[in-house]
Amino acid sequence: MARLLLTLFLTALATRAADCFTPGEIWPDDKGVHINAHGGGVLFHEGRYYWFGEHKISGRGGNSAQVGVSCYSSQDLYNWKDEGIALAVEDSARSEIRKGCIIERPKVVYNAKTKRFVMWFHLEHYGKGYGTARAAVAVAEKVTGPYRFYQSHRPNKGEWPIGYDPDTVKDDKVSLLKRDHSKGQMSRDMTIFVDDDGRAYHIGSAEENYTLHISLLTDDYLRFTGKFVRIFPGGHNEAPAICKHDGRYWLIASGCTGWDPNEARSYVADSMAGPWKPLGNPCMGPNPRGGHGPEKTWGGQSTFLLPVHGRPGAFIAMFDVWRPRDPIDGRYLWLPVCFEDGRIRVTFPETWRIEDLDALANSVGE
Repeated sequence: MARLLLTLFLTALATRAADCFTPGEIWPDDKGVHINAHGGGVLFHEGRYYWFGEHKISGRGGNSAQVGVSCYSSQDLYNWKDEGIALAVEDSARSEIRKGCIIERPKVVYNAKTKRFVMWFHLEHYGKGYGTARAAVAVAEKVTGPYRFYQSHRPNKGEWPIGYDPDTVKDDKVSLLKRDHSKGQMSRDMTIFVDDDGRAYHIGSAEENYTLHISLLTDDYLRFTGKFVRIFPGGHNEAPAICKHDGRYWLIASGCTGWDPNEARSYVADSMAGPWKPLGNPCMGPNPRGGHGPEKTWGGQSTFLLPVHGRPGAFIAMFDVWRPRDPIDGRYLWLPVCFEDGRIRVTFPETWRIEDLDALANSVGE
């Protein structure tokens, strides 16, 4: 009887309503289970937030796609309802999203013209490791899915970046760009951004992760237009996350060290086409739980910059703390963002609330 009472107590404790963020801790959903939405992004639609992410399983094989893409919903950003699997892997050996492939960093946007929800993600075909480097897209009529796989791309096939002349540029940093020109550019870590004018952009790691490409998508958000720019060739950027604030575009990314954390970097531009200005590490302050400090992004890696609905200028930086030996135990760092002296800043409070954003922003640099 005592054990039963203890179990009931722990279950009730795990499922009680949350009223703050506790970065890096177990984050239970409405069923009391740690949220399983890694490398994800959040869409606000008709009064609710929808969090899409990689569904992981335990063990070393858990980083391959054994289930698909998860979806959770929330009204307050603290408490999340499990909406099930939005995009499921398939058993067919002919399927591009065959069980055991790699599906990473899913992002969902809504297309107001087609009235469809569009999911983009990084896809590696089954058994190919990280060799196929494709950008893939799925669509749905309902925000929670089910999403139907549409197609995958090697972006901007046969196209050169805006302002680039292959006959005059001899820089050795373009060798990979030229190598992939005829078959399409690589796409690994990625995100999607919809601007105020409704135009959507795919931002992805290309050229063996040496260079970020920012590509304009077609009006239906399903394909590439062939218009793209390269930013910081040879800079080794991945894990891009982007937002727009005060008419400027702000980008956070990471270096390339596999599953191990490294120092984040940030950039700003007046246009998606650039030029982009480097701003250095956006992370400030110690890790309140010990462990890695801001020089290692507190053990995390960027995935999304989340605008808080109804609070203009308020953003949450989403980071993943990867656990490659047991991927299902990966943690989330949702941290407050502020903008100060022409820079984007991220801090790490032990606990915090959305209402604290203004005070936390004012305290930066004190």
